[in-house]
Amino acid sequence: MDGIEFSGVQYAVQGKPVLHGITLSLHERRIGIVGRNGSGKTTLLRLMAGLLAPTGGTIRVAGVDPAVDRKAMLRAIGILFQNPDHQIIFPTVEEELAFGLRQLGLRAGEATARVRTCLAAEGRAHWAAAPVTALSQGQKQWLCLMAVLLMEPATLLLDEPFAALDLPTQARLSRRLASLPQRLVTISHDPQAVAGCDRVIWLEAGRVVGDGAAAWVLEEFRAEMARRGDSDADTDLGA
Repeated sequence: MDGIEFSGVQYAVQGKPVLHGITLSLHERRIGIVGRNGSGKTTLLRLMAGLLAPTGGTIRVAGVDPAVDRKAMLRAIGILFQNPDHQIIFPTVEEELAFGLRQLGLRAGEATARVRTCLAAEGRAHWAAAPVTALSQGQKQWLCLMAVLLMEPATLLLDEPFAALDLPTQARLSRRLASLPQRLVTISHDPQAVAGCDRVIWLEAGRVVGDGAAAWVLEEFRAEMARRGDSDADTDLGA
């Protein structure tokens, strides 16, 4: 499983810095990224996926620039957004699941056959023709995950995957993710969501301020968040 390399990566929007000089070499099987809202976590994830291009520095996924070679990224990187409604684009379950396979070059019949095999294996064969609007939030999240997994990416990027789910659905999704052979990169503001990771990276104001074993980084992160919570930390306006 090839790594993800950041070298001096900068990202700015209309001249306002979002990420500052990020240098990371990501090879672990389970990686967590924590930070407060606005710390740059989602931007970092989108850069990995090639959905954004850095304004400085370089990113390589398995030796490829993800923002340049989008076709190569189809099997290298899959991304699961926090809100499945921002990811789903087709009206039925079968169409949504088949879309990524068609992007990989499969013919319509072969893509449909794979989708139906997947649904049957999951005990959801009856979902095929169902409108996605009939699904619950947790079911939509499952649909997005299956659509990504059907493309067999080497690395799966997870953007706050448990944020909008109730506790039983969180437990089911957590078990499923834990069973996957892919590298998982999970971003969260909740330390518990990444406590089982091999490595945790802590972002603050677009900079890496902690990087290492989960237990150590999360202890420092919790302590700092508690300290900030004891003060009136939300009075400053963004520049």
